[in-house]
Amino acid sequence: MSALLQDTQFWQYLSIPVIAALIGWVTNWLAIKMTFYPLEFIGIRPIYGWQGIIPSKARKMAAISVDATISKIGTVQEIFEQIDPGVLAEYVVESVDPRIEEYVDELMLHEYPTFWENLPTSARNMVYDRVRKSMPGQVDNLVGDISDNIEDLLDIKGMVVDHLARDKRLLNRIFLECGDKEFRFIVNSGLYFGFLFGLVQMTVWYFYSAWWVLPLFGLLVGWATNWIALNVIFRPLNEKKVGPVRVQGLFLKRQPEVAESFTYIVTHEILTVGNIIGSVLNGPNGERAQNMVRKHIKPLVDETAGMGKALTQMAFGPTGFATLKNKVGEKALELSATSFHNPVFEKDRAEAVQRIMVERMVALSSEEFQDLLRPCFQEDEIKLIMVGAFLGMCAGISQLIFIFGHQFM
Repeated sequence: MSALLQDTQFWQYLSIPVIAALIGWVTNWLAIKMTFYPLEFIGIRPIYGWQGIIPSKARKMAAISVDATISKIGTVQEIFEQIDPGVLAEYVVESVDPRIEEYVDELMLHEYPTFWENLPTSARNMVYDRVRKSMPGQVDNLVGDISDNIEDLLDIKGMVVDHLARDKRLLNRIFLECGDKEFRFIVNSGLYFGFLFGLVQMTVWYFYSAWWVLPLFGLLVGWATNWIALNVIFRPLNEKKVGPVRVQGLFLKRQPEVAESFTYIVTHEILTVGNIIGSVLNGPNGERAQNMVRKHIKPLVDETAGMGKALTQMAFGPTGFATLKNKVGEKALELSATSFHNPVFEKDRAEAVQRIMVERMVALSSEEFQDLLRPCFQEDEIKLIMVGAFLGMCAGISQLIFIFGHQFM
């Protein structure tokens, strides 16, 4: 036994499966890293360099993700209903009410400082009260109008795609968190499959020590470990019974778990109330939405003026009174764009939307569900396999030269 351990040839042959395992591990690890990193292109365009496959095609990958998931698990109307227009209106009123005096003072002092400063305190208080009483009805009407037209006002696919195309790190995170266990399996499986291929390689090398055997097997190990790992993740699509064992693609087995992870990110970081309102006001049909805000808020000026409207118009002049109404509309737009970025309120509404999205996502068929993760491998998959094969071949050549080179001298 001691003689065997001291035999150089024994250790050389033992190194074959060990190195094959390392080749499998390194090539699979590198394949995952090259899929997601770097976020921006590094090198000299267009050939010499690399950008992660997902970040390099961020807009396309985001569109595929939306088509595979959000478009199938919730319409624009359903998502807005889960946010609940009534709750939305209440939140606006509750947020603005404590600051009504501040907003009115700010507006009036900016536009008509002399008039406002000379107005008796009792008259100012009447204005504050009229605004406070009129505002809930106007806000209800506004939110109701937006809700009735939300399908036309909100391009949810465009909103999500634009958000993820800008934030490549978040796009990466969706794939990495949803496929965390699968990516770890891919890396670790390179070690296992590589070692098994190495045992075959060692046997062949023992009986047939041609110079091309080690480079060829290195290439095969780098290629096959990636290919096998990907197929184990997504195949079989539907659960099958093989003897006493039930088998299914690893990713597909985790559908409920992945649904929770995916919908949490989408609802808490993308489809937030603030982002949705921002997209409604600034999206393709933003001008229409902004006009809705102006239309429903301008009557506040008339309500505020009340019985003294004629005097107010005289004080401001006809042009000034119209300007005041426009300024109120612009102030309402400003508040609409900033009022909804409240972490507590957004979290509460996100959880309401998430509940319905999880249920729908769990109910997707295996064919539909795999499209959440599969595209990140399908894009330029051949490049990753070729890189793995090339590195495996290089390792095989190095093995040939530095370990078994003496046999060919």
